[in-house]
Amino acid sequence: MKTPAATPVPTTASAAGPIRVGVAAGAPGVNMLDAIRRGEKVTGYTHKEVAGEKHVLSIHDFNLYYGKNHALHDINMHIAHGKVSAMIGPSGCGKSTLLRSINRMNDLVDGVRVAGEIRLNGSNIFDRSTDVISLRRRVGMVFQKPNPFPMSIFENVAYPLRIVGEGRRSRLEEAAEKALRSAALWDEVKDRLKGSALGLSGGQQQRLCIARSIVGEPEMLLMDEPCSALDPIATLKIEELITQIAGRYTVVIVTHNMQQASRVSDYTAFMYLGRLVEYGPTAKIFQAPALTETEQYVTGRFG
Repeated sequence: MKTPAATPVPTTASAAGPIRVGVAAGAPGVNMLDAIRRGEKVTGYTHKEVAGEKHVLSIHDFNLYYGKNHALHDINMHIAHGKVSAMIGPSGCGKSTLLRSINRMNDLVDGVRVAGEIRLNGSNIFDRSTDVISLRRRVGMVFQKPNPFPMSIFENVAYPLRIVGEGRRSRLEEAAEKALRSAALWDEVKDRLKGSALGLSGGQQQRLCIARSIVGEPEMLLMDEPCSALDPIATLKIEELITQIAGRYTVVIVTHNMQQASRVSDYTAFMYLGRLVEYGPTAKIFQAPALTETEQYVTGRFG
């Protein structure tokens, strides 16, 4: 398998904007990861299948800085509507930083500044007119460790609706049941909704957090290593849940577990040192990647 030559990068048009396809790293046959380590400007390889999808999110020339630290470099990436997209790569490659940029969680970090655009259904989320609280309702987030609120199971799920003014008990009950069913948790908790959420197992708590994230019908669901604190059985249930909700929700998952990415995702993005290296259908990334560097990572030869 050979790395594509570093020729001028063609552009494939899509409804969500241009998708750059190809590699630009200085000379034919260049090792892209070596170029990245040297600080050279590179353009990742995006498979043509990405352009054929309807996109809910478009990332254009996105850069992020923590003070003087340049954490994300010229990210261009489109997220397919109703599909599961996974981000893989070594620790510190920028996966979680990019994920948290999508609902502006990085705003909470001192010294953060950004350049470029992230557009959610056409609207730039970094526009000054953006209501960040509203954005986070549109883009749900599930973290590495379950973080249920110290209140009842029912109130955990109903909380996002209460804070936007929904007070009708019938509406809250209907929405909570629907979300808990979607999170494959209803049958396990329907007789203990008034009980503390802190009494649930770790896997149940994580599914509760998923229910809380989707009760408001978000446009996207972000998952940052959602199984890292769970045992294998609980992990399997979360993976089954991701598969079940795919289609109804657009899911982006960050994972260090490449087997998990291959099992649950439709598309996979390989990142390295804050750059997008290769992005395309999961089957191609794991079975026939375009870049030798991607093959080396997914087969465990480095990272």
